[in-house]
Amino acid sequence: MTGRLPTTKDFPTHLSLTITPPPVQDQPVNVLILLHGLGDTNAPFTKLGTRLALPETCCISLQAPAALPFELGGFHWGDDIVFDPSTAEMEFDTGFKKAASVIERDVIINGLIKNCGYQPRDILMFGFGQGGMAAVAVAASLLQELGGVVTIGGPAPSSLVPRSEKSKTPVMVLGGSSKTVITRSAIEMLKKHFQTLESHQWNKTGDDMPMSKEEMLPIMRFFATRLRSRKGVPQGSVEIG
Repeated sequence: MTGRLPTTKDFPTHLSLTITPPPVQDQPVNVLILLHGLGDTNAPFTKLGTRLALPETCCISLQAPAALPFELGGFHWGDDIVFDPSTAEMEFDTGFKKAASVIERDVIINGLIKNCGYQPRDILMFGFGQGGMAAVAVAASLLQELGGVVTIGGPAPSSLVPRSEKSKTPVMVLGGSSKTVITRSAIEMLKKHFQTLESHQWNKTGDDMPMSKEEMLPIMRFFATRLRSRKGVPQGSVEIG
């Protein structure tokens, strides 16, 4: 038995989210939760969910629960707002207890599992930057195995304490070849929390979102191995840009 297509009524009213059904009127077998980066909204990832067009997969683009201060616009996943005194930029790693609780309790457990009938293995997360860190925090704390996590430029939060037993949720982490937060030490830290970790380094500066089919290819391969299907292994492709 598989879950049904979620609606906004399945989630608390304090959450801001959009739901994109599977393409070509497929029945949803999987749910992909999309988590935007620091200072953004869920709107760009709503478009991403449509562009991905993953077979038999519903996409939920969730907006971070806390607004940025000083009328900066956008939202963040952290427990606090901290500015780096040397650069005046906002810190990414400011704790994820509140956001992780919202994603785990309100979206995954109550919304998707209890209300819509999905199993944990049917649920995947895709996060960028601070959104990727939130996804890692949720997957590492859950006892159940999720379908998988893709995190772009999102390492494990420093506040995350390894459990006695590593999470069985497979994780793919991606970053650039220079000026990246996905360093060797960051990868080793992720390995302390997850049994299965796959890393990919793009030949570019920084940890920006993929901008071409070639850059998306490792992510799509990961999805192809983790998405369930009534029709067989999904072979979806995507054009970005």
